[in-house]
Amino acid sequence: MPSKGKDKKKGKSRGKDTKKLIKTDESVVDRAKANASLWEARLEVTELSRIEYRDTSRTLAKSNEDLKKKQCKMEKDIMSVLSYLKKQDQEKDNMIEKLKQQLNETKEKAQEEKDKLEQKYTRQINELEGQFHQKAKEIGMIHTELKAVRQFQRRKIQVERELDDHRLEQEAEKKIIMLAERAHHEAVVQLNDAGRNVFKENVYLQKALAYHLKEAGALQKNSQKLQESHALLLHQKEINDLLIKEKIMQLVQQRSQIQTLQKKVVNLETALGYMTKEFESEVLKLQQHAMIENQAGQVEIDKLQHLLQMKDREMNRVKKLAKNILDERTEVERFFLDALHQVKQQILISRKHYKQIAQAAFNLKMRAACAGRTEYPKIRTFDGREHSTNSVNQDLLEAEKWKYNQSSKPPVPDYVVSDSGETKEFGDESKLQDKIFITQQIPISDSSGKVVLPTIPKGPQESDTGTF
Repeated sequence: MPSKGKDKKKGKSRGKDTKKLIKTDESVVDRAKANASLWEARLEVTELSRIEYRDTSRTLAKSNEDLKKKQCKMEKDIMSVLSYLKKQDQEKDNMIEKLKQQLNETKEKAQEEKDKLEQKYTRQINELEGQFHQKAKEIGMIHTELKAVRQFQRRKIQVERELDDHRLEQEAEKKIIMLAERAHHEAVVQLNDAGRNVFKENVYLQKALAYHLKEAGALQKNSQKLQESHALLLHQKEINDLLIKEKIMQLVQQRSQIQTLQKKVVNLETALGYMTKEFESEVLKLQQHAMIENQAGQVEIDKLQHLLQMKDREMNRVKKLAKNILDERTEVERFFLDALHQVKQQILISRKHYKQIAQAAFNLKMRAACAGRTEYPKIRTFDGREHSTNSVNQDLLEAEKWKYNQSSKPPVPDYVVSDSGETKEFGDESKLQDKIFITQQIPISDSSGKVVLPTIPKGPQESDTGTF
């Protein structure tokens, strides 16, 4: 009998324990569902915010790259325009210098040609003057020779007259000689001593006559020579007259040539002055045109520089905005990382608490079984070894693999009971331990250009084991 009473009491106590366990299981399931839905909502919010910030960061990075490309392109265009304008200015300066050099060269050439022409014409004038003086001297000599010829002609006429007189005298002397011979022959026969004296005188006169005849022959020879020289002088006179006429014609032609050349020099000087004036006016026009183009280019350069400054200010504002956005993103990411770290710590704490509750429940069941109130439970390990059977870590792995909806009930072991009478349930929070934001997988570059790699703090994974 007493054994039957004891069995009844044991059955009642077992029924009460099972009811308590069922109630605690239901409360644990409800709270686990609530915690799971709460963490799912938090996870969805963090995922949405992470995706949103990732998209905004990508768009900002893309816009930043586009702005940088535009700035580089604009800077290249401005540099090309500036280089083109500088090149044009340099070309215009070179052209002006070249034109100035050409003008100086033309002036120098014109001056040299003018000097050469002046030297040439002065030399020709001097030569012509020398020739003129020489011809004048020759003409003077010819005049003197003509005077000498005229004097010779006068002398010749006089000599001819003298010769005629001498010839008449010779004829008279011949007649006288003939008469004297006749008289001599007659006198030789007839005359006496007085006649002999006369004969002697006649002999003396004959000797004197022979001497005079010799002189007359010499004078005749001289007259022949003078006639020959007179003919030669007449021929030379004709030649000199022809030469004088020719030289006078050449002198007249040279004077006309000098006058024409002087006119040409004057025309060339006027043309050179006109060309220099025209060239100087053209150079002034080119300088004015180049100055106007330089001023226009300078205005364009100022506009481009102003536009470049505006773009620089705009780029600085965009850089500041991007830096602020990156700073805000880093702050948000730090907030998310801190939240994730806190969630990991809570998951680790909840796992540790779960192990403690599971070990306490297992110990409670073992004590109840030792007291004979219930049957012995299955052997359960808490050390987390690799080949352990029915380990608490298997429940955690199953919880990681567990997929459920808000309406579904997760499988919770019936022996999970907390010390305060509350039950705990853990879903796939352990998966959050290894999750990293996608934006954290990309190297973040701050404004200084250094690469900042995010550091995710990992909590210690503790495993309290207990074996029986």
